[in-house]
Amino acid sequence: MATGTPSPSPSPIARYKLIFYTPLPPLEKIKSALFAAGAGTHPDGKYTHVSFESRGTTQFMPRASANPHTGTVGDIEKVEEMRVEVLCAGEAVVKEAVEALKREHPYEEVAYEVYKMEDF
Repeated sequence: MATGTPSPSPSPIARYKLIFYTPLPPLEKIKSALFAAGAGTHPDGKYTHVSFESRGTTQFMPRASANPHTGTVGDIEKVEEMRVEVLCAGEAVVKEAVEALKREHPYEEVAYEVYKMEDF
């Protein structure tokens, strides 16, 4: 029996944080699609449908080449939106969640970010 260094514990599943912005009306539809893709489930499975949401204002101006869902080409538009953060356990889950987000989100260009999380 070896003494000294403990044996390494099994590597935990990679965790990702998906952050996106959406106008209020499609929020619940988008979250439902993400949760169906497995996002918002804690790696140990004890919690599901988990998200953090904060309200804010997004500003943008569509240019001539845009086909905006909201706003008018050449005019600055301000929209009340939600910032939503969702944990994704595993690379396959985050990829499927991003596909679901793009499929359900009304905007031509979906604003989202994905970060790989570290476990310290």
